[in-house]
Amino acid sequence: METPGSQSSLHRANLERVVRAVRLAGSLTQAEIARTTGLSAATVSNIVRELKDGGTVEVTPTSAGGRRARSVSLSGDAGIVIGVDFGHTHMRVAIGNLAHQVLAEESEPLDVDASAAQGFDRAEQLVSRLIAATGVNRSKVAGVGLGVPGPIDVESGTLGSTSILPGWGGTKPAEELRERLGVPVHVDNDANLGALGELVWGSGKGVRDLAYIKVASGVGAGLVIDGKIYRGPGGTAGEIGHITLDESGPVCRCGNRGCLETFAAARYVLPLLQPSHGADLTLEGVVRLAREGDPGCRRVIADVGRHIGSGVANLCNLLNPSRVVLGGDLAEAGELVLGPIRESVGRYAIPSAARQLSVLPGALGGRAEVLGALALALSEMGDSTLLDGSVPAATPVFT
Repeated sequence: METPGSQSSLHRANLERVVRAVRLAGSLTQAEIARTTGLSAATVSNIVRELKDGGTVEVTPTSAGGRRARSVSLSGDAGIVIGVDFGHTHMRVAIGNLAHQVLAEESEPLDVDASAAQGFDRAEQLVSRLIAATGVNRSKVAGVGLGVPGPIDVESGTLGSTSILPGWGGTKPAEELRERLGVPVHVDNDANLGALGELVWGSGKGVRDLAYIKVASGVGAGLVIDGKIYRGPGGTAGEIGHITLDESGPVCRCGNRGCLETFAAARYVLPLLQPSHGADLTLEGVVRLAREGDPGCRRVIADVGRHIGSGVANLCNLLNPSRVVLGGDLAEAGELVLGPIRESVGRYAIPSAARQLSVLPGALGGRAEVLGALALALSEMGDSTLLDGSVPAATPVFT
C-alpha cells in the first residue's frame, strides 16, 4: 500500500499526470509535457522512458521550432473509445484509439419519428459492426461519448424537451446505451460536443476560451472556458438561441418573443424562401444557392449572420472568448455569413473584446459532434487503469 505523501505515491501521481496530459492532447513533445504538467524536463524524460518500457506510450521522432524532438502518444493498442451522435435525421458513430486516431466512422439516416428505444438499438448494432470492422478486441473499450440534440439535466441525466427528436424527452440516454453496451457512457448535448470536437481536432485547436455556435433546426452554443466545457449548474449554459433580439418579434418555442432562434434557425428562415424556391428547400440548399450567386439566398444568409453576430457580441461582452467557431450547415457559406457576424460584433461588442476575437468556420463540418463525443469519452476515462494495464474495469456485454 502506498502511503500518501511517500516517494512512491508522488511517483505514481506524476505518472498519472503525464498520462493524462498526453491522453487529452493526443500527442505532445516532452517539452510540451513539462510545460503542461509543471514537471521538470528530467522528471518527464524519466517518466516517459518508464511508460515506454511498460508499453503505455509510444515515442516517435519529430521536430519543434526547427529542432529535433520526440513526440509522445498513448500506445495504439492501449484501448479504444466510441463516439455516438444523434441528430435530427442521422446517427453517426466513430471508433477511436487513445492516441486520437479515428479507426472507423459511419453515418446512417435516422427517422425523426423513431422512438428512443429504436434509436439506441440502431446505435448498438452500428457500434458492434464498426468494432468488428476494426478488429479490435471488445475488452479494449474504455468508454463511450454520446451526443443528443437537447439539454441534459446534470443531476438526473434526463434529456429535456426536444423538438428535434420528438418523443425522446424524459429519457435517460446514457443509461439506455450503457445497458446495451455494458461500458461507461458519458452524455452531453450536441453543441457542447461540437465545441469539444473543434477544440481537440478543428478550428479551436490551441485556444483555451471559445464558443462553438451551431445553427440548424435550433441555435445553440458550446462554451469552453479555460480549456473545459462550461455547462452551468443545471446543464443549460450556452442557450444563445434564446437571447432576446426583439420583444415584439415572433413567438419562440420557449414561449418568449423575438429570440435569436426565431431569426436564425432553419425552421424560421426556410419559410422566407420557400414561396420562391420551393417547399423542399433545405438550409444546405440555401447555402449552396447562395454560393452560386442566388440574391435571395445571399440576402437571407447575410441577415442571419447579422442576427447571430448580435448574440455573439453579447457573449463577447460577458465571457470575452478569444475565438468563435461557427458549425452546422451554415458554416459552409463562408464569408457570406462570417462577414456579417463580424460586422455585428464590431458594432455591438465592447471594442477591446471585439479586437481579441476571431470568428472562424468549423473545420470538421458534420463530424464535429461525433468527434466531440470521442473527446468526451477520452476526457472522462481514468488514468490508473492505463498504468495498471487494464482497460476498462467493466466487461462489455454487447455481441
